[in-house]
Amino acid sequence: MTDPFGFLKTPRRPVPPRPVEERLSDWNEVYAGQVLLPLVSEQAGRCMDCGIPFCHSGCPLGNLIPEWNAYARHGDWRAAAERLHATNNFPEFTGRLCPAPCEDACVLTINADPVTIKNVEQAIADQIWERGYASPQPPERLSGKTVAVIGSGPAGLAAAQQLTRTGHTVVVYERADRIGGLLRYGIPAFKMEKRHLDRRIEQMRAEGTKFRTGVDIGSDLDATELRRRHDAVVVAVGATQQRELPVPGRELYGIHQAMDYLTLANRVREGDYASPPVTAEGKHVVIVGGGDTGSDCLGTALRQGAASVVQLDINPEPGGSRRDAEPWPTYPKVYRISHAHEEARGREGTDPRVFASATLRFEGDPAGHVRALRLSEVEPGHRKPRPDTERVIPAELVLLALGFSGPERGTGLMEQLGLWLDERGNFARDAAFAAEATEAAEATGGTRRDGVFVAGDAGRGQSLVVWAIAEGRSAAAATDRYLTGSTVLPAPVAPTDRPLVA
Repeated sequence: MTDPFGFLKTPRRPVPPRPVEERLSDWNEVYAGQVLLPLVSEQAGRCMDCGIPFCHSGCPLGNLIPEWNAYARHGDWRAAAERLHATNNFPEFTGRLCPAPCEDACVLTINADPVTIKNVEQAIADQIWERGYASPQPPERLSGKTVAVIGSGPAGLAAAQQLTRTGHTVVVYERADRIGGLLRYGIPAFKMEKRHLDRRIEQMRAEGTKFRTGVDIGSDLDATELRRRHDAVVVAVGATQQRELPVPGRELYGIHQAMDYLTLANRVREGDYASPPVTAEGKHVVIVGGGDTGSDCLGTALRQGAASVVQLDINPEPGGSRRDAEPWPTYPKVYRISHAHEEARGREGTDPRVFASATLRFEGDPAGHVRALRLSEVEPGHRKPRPDTERVIPAELVLLALGFSGPERGTGLMEQLGLWLDERGNFARDAAFAAEATEAAEATGGTRRDGVFVAGDAGRGQSLVVWAIAEGRSAAAATDRYLTGSTVLPAPVAPTDRPLVA
C-alpha cells in the first residue's frame, strides 16, 4: 500500500502546465514534458487505500485506482501499467481528456483536496509506452466469427480491440479519411497530440484488427449487406447531430458549427491545409455554448490569433463549492477553469465567459457577413431573456458549441439495420435483451435486431470519453456472448447506470 499517513503529510500538488505564453505559441500539449515522475509518485502516496474506494464508483470503467496508485508510489511502473490496462484500453486518452469524476469521488474530497488521480493515470499511461509495456496482444487462435464495427471513435476502438483479442475477426468502418472519430478531428492537438492515437491504431493493426476508411455505412455500403457479411455488428457512430441556434441572422456568413471549425483546425495539423479555411486570426470571436467543445474552440481561437474571444453560457455561474443537491461522491457542477480559460485570462486578464446570457439575434453588414451579436441576460431559474439587459458585442466569427442531439439522421444506417430512436433521440437498446443474458451488465448495447449492438454516444447520448470506452468494452462482452454463448470479457458499465431502453 501507499504511505498510510501520506494524505496527512503531503499537500496536493497537481502537475503544473506549461506557461500560458509558451503554449499559446504552439499546438503542443498543455502538459508536454511536464509530467515529472518524482512528483507523481509523491502525490500517489496521498492515496489512503480506502476500505471502500469511492473513486471506483466515480469511474465508469471501474479503474483500480488505489492499486495503481500504490505501484506508482513505489515506482513499479510495470505493475501499475498492468492494473491500469486491466480496466482501460486507452489510458493515454482518458489521462488527457477525462474530467476526472474519480477525483470528486475521492474520500479525501469530503474535507480536503483529492488525490491527483488524473496526473497519476497519465504518468502511468506514458510509462506504458516509454518502457515498452504496450506490445500487441494478438489472439492465440481465431474463432471463425467476424464482426463489423461502425465508427472508430473511442467506443468503436475499445469494442474492436476487445473482440480482436478474444479471437474474432474485426473490421472497423470509418466514413472519414482517417481513423479516430472525434479523437482525430474533434479534440485539439493541445489537449491530445495525435501520435497517441496513431500508435494505438498501429498496435491494433498488429493484433489483427482491420480498418476501412472512407466508407459511409448506409450510403457507400448498405448496412443490410454489411450485416449479411458479418456474424455481428457493433454500431458506434457517436452522437454527431449538431444542435442549431434558430435566431434571426443565423444565415449570415461567418457563423459556423463548432465541430466544423475544430475539424478544419485539426486538418491543418494533419497536413491537409497550409492554413485553416475558417480562422479566428485578427477577428472578434464569439463562442455560443459553455461546455467542453466551447472551451476547445476558445483554445483554438487563441492559438490562431483572435483579436478577442467571448464565450457565452446560458447557465448561471456556478458556485465554488458543492450544492446540497450534489453531495459527495457525485460529480458536482462547480466553477471550473479549463486550460483554455486560463490562457484567455492570462492574455486578457479576465474570464472570457459571460454566464446567464442568451443570444437574441445576429447582425451583419451589407455584404452578408456577421458583425455583431445581440444578447441579453436570462431570468434566474429559467432561460427567458430579460429585455432590459440587451446589449451588442462585436462578432466577426461565431462558433456554435451547443452540443449534440444523438446520431445523425437521414444516413440510411438506422433504417437499413432496423434500429429506432429512444425518447432522447439516441439509438435504443433493448432492456429485454438484458433479461435474457446470463449476466445483465454484459448486455449493454443489445437491440431488437439480432446480432446488432449499439455502443457509446450513439446509444448513450453525448458523454465522456471514459464512458465511450466503458460502453465499447461492455458491447464487446455482449457481442462475444452472442457469438459464442459465453464470454470472459469484462463489462464495466455499472448496472445502476446502464442506458438500456425497452
